[in-house]
Amino acid sequence: MRGEPSCPKCGGRVRAPGLFADTWQCDVHGTVHPLQPVVPPSVEALGVVVHRAKVPVWMPWPLPIGWLFTGVACAGDDRSGGRATAVACSGPAPLGGIGELLLVAEELGVGLGARYAGIDGPDPGPYMSVDKPPHAKVLAAGRPTPLWHVTGTPDDRAVFAGEARGLWLWAIVWPEQSGLLLYDELVLTDLRDAGAEVELVPCGALSPRILS
Repeated sequence: MRGEPSCPKCGGRVRAPGLFADTWQCDVHGTVHPLQPVVPPSVEALGVVVHRAKVPVWMPWPLPIGWLFTGVACAGDDRSGGRATAVACSGPAPLGGIGELLLVAEELGVGLGARYAGIDGPDPGPYMSVDKPPHAKVLAAGRPTPLWHVTGTPDDRAVFAGEARGLWLWAIVWPEQSGLLLYDELVLTDLRDAGAEVELVPCGALSPRILS
């Protein structure tokens, strides 16, 4: 696991603010919101991200039967707060085997969702046909939220994106067939609104997806 912040767009090293720049810098992408080191999933780790986040921390809640929370990531620093969050969950896939779901909320231009989706970022807009009906819907904080299929992604995953609370919402699932999860109007909760219920989240082993 990484022990230092990294670029949310490429995973490369970043330079902390200093004499010549008052923002975090990536040699490739310039000014970025640094991705903080990922730690093993726990209620405490989730609480740290929830407390820091300026954007939603989306999680299916209640979790589907047999599913576990398997990781959380946050891009941003102590000064700016979390400008992107990613929550990983895994459990029985609709067609058998193990499925994995990664939910990303982020401000425009952060690029964390595009990195997990496996596309050139930073945002999903160019890869979405929003002039066509949405391919899936979720209930995000009580509001029906349409999601469109994101094209150009690797074959091992299905990627959907849309807008919730004025910010990008990405849903990335492995394997690709597990995209069926999103055709059942998954109910998402912003864990910033969950209060003490966060302490009830069942934790599993750290998902390698959130480290990629």
